[in-house]
Amino acid sequence: MPRRPDTFRGSDKPAPIQEWRVTNVANDRHATTATGGPIQEYLDFPDGQVNLLRGGSGEPVLFLHAAGGAGHWHEFHELLARQFEVFAPDHPGFGGSDELPEVEDMSDLVYHYLDVIERLGLDRPHVVGASFGGWIAAELAVAAPHAIGSLVLLSAAGLRLPDHPVADLFLMTPEQLVGTLFHDPANAAGLFPADPDVDAILAAYRDQTALARFCWSPFMCNPKLERRLRRITAPTQVVWPSDDRLIPIAHGHRYAELISKAEFTVIEDCGHAMYFERPAEFASVTADFLARSSAYQSGVSR
Repeated sequence: MPRRPDTFRGSDKPAPIQEWRVTNVANDRHATTATGGPIQEYLDFPDGQVNLLRGGSGEPVLFLHAAGGAGHWHEFHELLARQFEVFAPDHPGFGGSDELPEVEDMSDLVYHYLDVIERLGLDRPHVVGASFGGWIAAELAVAAPHAIGSLVLLSAAGLRLPDHPVADLFLMTPEQLVGTLFHDPANAAGLFPADPDVDAILAAYRDQTALARFCWSPFMCNPKLERRLRRITAPTQVVWPSDDRLIPIAHGHRYAELISKAEFTVIEDCGHAMYFERPAEFASVTADFLARSSAYQSGVSR
């Protein structure tokens, strides 16, 4: 990854809000080429930078990643980018993003992403969130229902269902984690290489540390979220894999039950890491829903 532009940090000299900017990285491996692919950018905040990959054209889609997969442009990103302009930021502390001192918990993440939406000039974007990112997306739609155009929750965390607890991924060995996330472990090679290098190990450790910062206690949930879901007004699709061993499908049914007029879709023969294991199905289902939502919103606004 190229060296990022110098910025003042912490107590040295925080950049004033009016100087926040987007920095393009023209020569990065992610930069757009003749064959397509994303552009890498950095969003500058007073105490650090947030890594962002952007690709495609059309209506904006803000993709909020899961605990894993930050900092990469995956197949499902590319498939969605055939119809939409996809913005894929790394959460603070994940992937290529700095840990931002002002982002300490889930409520801070919500305000952080409201800032990101405003900074990018996105007008009611579609918001797609996966797992941990799905939890953020749900909280965002609750806190600012008029800020998003539509919502897709993919195996979203965030709910507390004592009879259907979320598995504790912090206690799992790599082998156990693969078995939990994937219906077919053979599909895990891209996300969990058999012989990871030191950089990959350190990146995974950093992501796990950042995840713990936001969801250690209470574990992977906001006990108040369930009763607040009625505030969501955006067209919503809840997508769940049939074989989710991390976040049981009961969580999906509960989300769909509590969000007004939400659609519920199941992807068969698939584990929790749906957008890695079934990227084409995930992208197709999501793109179809977003297109229908756009058509509906256009009709309502006439």
